[in-house]
Amino acid sequence: MRAVVQRVSRAKVTVEGQVTGEIGPGLMILLGVGKQDTSQVAARMADRLANLRIFEDSQGKMNLSLLDVKGSALVVSQFTLYGDVRGQRRPSFVAAGPPEMAKKLYEEVCEEMRKLGITVGMGIFQAMMSVELVNEGPVTILLDSDNTF
Repeated sequence: MRAVVQRVSRAKVTVEGQVTGEIGPGLMILLGVGKQDTSQVAARMADRLANLRIFEDSQGKMNLSLLDVKGSALVVSQFTLYGDVRGQRRPSFVAAGPPEMAKKLYEEVCEEMRKLGITVGMGIFQAMMSVELVNEGPVTILLDSDNTF
């Protein structure tokens, strides 16, 4: 599982002119599911996202998590995070999870975050979405369940 995590003051996702998810301060998370991922990976990723210390404390150091600041998360499924362009110009997505599995694990990550007390907004799986956000810092972090980066 891979995630692009951005610290935001606000973010929203729109599908066919309708806002499907919107948050104030918190994290904008683009989430990709790999074909080897499992429910256990989804639970670990949710915990990592909730506890990632990228919010500033009173001394300006990144010491606080989403849970600490009581922020929200907007999670958008993003299979293109598994696009492989090594040695080619057109991305290959063979490492991405199949849609049925990816949707299930994407929803599990969102549900696990909710169980931790986080308000979670979502996009619509496999829809053409427009995402708007204001990245604060800017702070952008890459996470990978295989720890490749």
